[in-house]
Amino acid sequence: VQLQASGGGLVQTGGSLRLSCKAIGRTFSSYAMGWFRQAPGKEREFVAVRSSWGRTTLYADSVKGRFTISRDNAVNTVFLQMNNLKPEDTAVYYCAGNRANRGSYVASEYDYWGQGTQVTVSS
Repeated sequence: VQLQASGGGLVQTGGSLRLSCKAIGRTFSSYAMGWFRQAPGKEREFVAVRSSWGRTTLYADSVKGRFTISRDNAVNTVFLQMNNLKPEDTAVYYCAGNRANRGSYVASEYDYWGQGTQVTVSS
């Protein structure tokens, strides 16, 4: 499976962005799909995950109530709607796929990764 993330950009504090991650492969619908992010000088951190048919959805505490993960299995795409963005949300955002369909927040449990898309929130 190949993952192609897009939708990043520069936005002011309080603004919104919608990230997309298109999967190329026939088994997308069976994978849990997650989003992670990595800020300069920091480790990659979990943002959100949604299992294949939405039974499990998890968010990092720092984004709860502001970010929403969704997926459209018909078009092999997972989305991350980000509202009320803050400067501390600035990072490269990565989508990832978990073949075991585990709603995990552990990066090492993911098998496929996209190339990342930059999100910059100005104060």
